[in-house]
Amino acid sequence: MHTARAWRRSVLTLATATAALACTAPIASAARPAVVTGGAAVSPSTATFTGTVDPQGLRTTYWFEYGTTTAFGAQTPSANAGAGTSAVTAAGSVGNLAANTVYYYRLVARNRDGTARGARRSVRTQRAPLGLSLSAAPNPVPFGTAVTLGGILTGSGNAGRQVQLYQNPFPYTTGFTPVGSPVVTNAQGGFALAVAPPALTTQFRARLTGDPSVESAILILPVAVRVSTGVDIGRRRSDGVRLVRFAGRIRPARDGAQFAVQRLSRSGTQWITVAGGITHADSAEASRYSRRVRVRHSGTYRVYVRIVDGNLTSASGRQVAIRLHRAR
Repeated sequence: MHTARAWRRSVLTLATATAALACTAPIASAARPAVVTGGAAVSPSTATFTGTVDPQGLRTTYWFEYGTTTAFGAQTPSANAGAGTSAVTAAGSVGNLAANTVYYYRLVARNRDGTARGARRSVRTQRAPLGLSLSAAPNPVPFGTAVTLGGILTGSGNAGRQVQLYQNPFPYTTGFTPVGSPVVTNAQGGFALAVAPPALTTQFRARLTGDPSVESAILILPVAVRVSTGVDIGRRRSDGVRLVRFAGRIRPARDGAQFAVQRLSRSGTQWITVAGGITHADSAEASRYSRRVRVRHSGTYRVYVRIVDGNLTSASGRQVAIRLHRAR
């Protein structure tokens, strides 16, 4: 009797242990996430990596490791894959990538039972499109002064490329014509060319040799009249006023142009006109101006010449400091 009962207890204990082992062992071995690294969509500077993650019923997070070597070196922020029992889509986006460059990446997922890493894959970012910019120094340029035109060719393959400069002087009816020979971009895509003094306000643009579709926006370079200024300060009168004669020339000749004698405001933010006149013929190369002004205030003065015909642009002469001393 006792032997039969002991036998039944042994059989029950063995069955219970076997059932418990059957329930727990498969879960422990399958709880680690299952990951598959997928494809990637790229631009010249961005990438979106994809893949799938099976959380295996446990709360799971994932991220993508990436870099320009197989050591990766960077990763996307962690994302939630949930706690389901089937594969879900994973994605991660990155920016500030180098154009036309191979990047390696893989999907990584983790839950409480372990970390899984997908296969390593690679993708090349797109080539950056070429683009041209153009600038000038000085700008505006005083009449009779040489100017340097420069710019940058951006995009993939921008080094060692030939760039041709073109000009179109006011009134911009002759069309663009080449300026000098093509210049070659440096390792960073930069280029520069010294240009003879332009006689008139001129449009410039740059164009990639062999690919006319790559060209800069039109740069309008104003050519400013050159104003010389002479000052003759007369004796102080009894009322403290001094008669100051402002005289000089402007080049090139612009007879009948308006000029103004101006004083800088005390705040230093505004020029106040105190007298004016028009220029007169002096020679084929220059016009002259002259004006005697009653100066009652010490300060900084200048002569400003206004040009409105479009060939050239307005300009001012040098600034002159005039100090009036009170009578003792």
